[in-house]
Formats: sequence, structure tokens, C-alpha cells
Amino acid sequence: MAGSLFDQLKKSGLVDDKKAKQIKKQKYQQAKQKKGKKGTSAVSEAAQLAEKAALQKQERDRQLNLERQQAQEKKANEAAVQQILEANRLKGYEGEVAYNFVDGSAVKTLNVSSKIHKQLVSETLRVARFKGGYVLLPLEAVEKVQQRDVEVLIPLSGEDSGVSEADKDYYAQFEVPDDLIW
Repeated sequence: MAGSLFDQLKKSGLVDDKKAKQIKKQKYQQAKQKKGKKGTSAVSEAAQLAEKAALQKQERDRQLNLERQQAQEKKANEAAVQQILEANRLKGYEGEVAYNFVDGSAVKTLNVSSKIHKQLVSETLRVARFKGGYVLLPLEAVEKVQQRDVEVLIPLSGEDSGVSEADKDYYAQFEVPDDLIW
């Protein structure tokens, strides 16, 4: 039995020519793959870089979508605040009594009626910025605006955060007359 195992199987009738060619082809492909594995490190590195770039693009797209959603929410919030201010602002409050309030670092004045002035002092009405001017809002509308955008409302005079608790305690011992009108 001088022939190869393949020749011996062929002579015994266990393998035919078609099956022989198929087995040869498989062996050839396996040998080729083993040779190619040396070059696959470059291929796998390129695949890793491509996958990394795809992940970065996906993250960037997700970030852009998040920013767009936040911008849309902010715009919708601003529109809701404008609508609340427009629908709930007081009209016909003008009068002869001056009401002074602080907006940022400037002192502003609104001339209001005495009834409105009492409501502003008792904090049942609030002043809010609206289209480059100011409007007066009842407390129900103020609560709705506070839920959406606090920056629109003018801070109350009692909300001075520039004074420490120790200073507040010290100044509490001095009585301020009730008849003092600014």
C-alpha cells in the first residue's frame, strides 16, 4: 500500500472523484485562511477603527438630538410664559401713586392706583417683565409662571439675598415706622 490514504479510500470505493475534489478544495481554503490570518490583524484593526468611528458618530448624533430637544422645550416654555402673561396681566392699573421696585441694578417706577399699590405692598400682585416693559400679575398667574421661568418675575423686596442672617438679626432690633412711604 504505497499510495496515500485518499488513493486507498478511492480504490476501496468509499470516496468518489466528486467528493475528492470537494475535500481538496476545503483543504486549500483552510490553508489559505491560515496564511491570511497574518494579515487579519490589519483588517481587524481597521474594523475596530471603523466601529469606534461609528460609535463616536452615534454619540455625537445623540448629543445633537438632545440639544435640539432642549431648545424646543425652552422655546415651548417661553411661549407658554408669554401666553400666561398676556392672558393674566392686569389692565387699567395706572394711577397717581408711585410704586418703586428694583430690576437688576436699576430702580424702576410704576404709577399705580392706591388700591393696586396696597396689593403690591401686601404681595398679592407681582411685577413681571413683558415685551420690554412690565405687567402686573395676580398670584394664581405668578405660580404658573414660577413653574416655567422664574427669571421673568421681578424679585420681591423681601427676597434680598445680599444680607446675611447675622445682619438680619442685628437689624431686626430697629423698628421701622409704618407711615414711611417711599
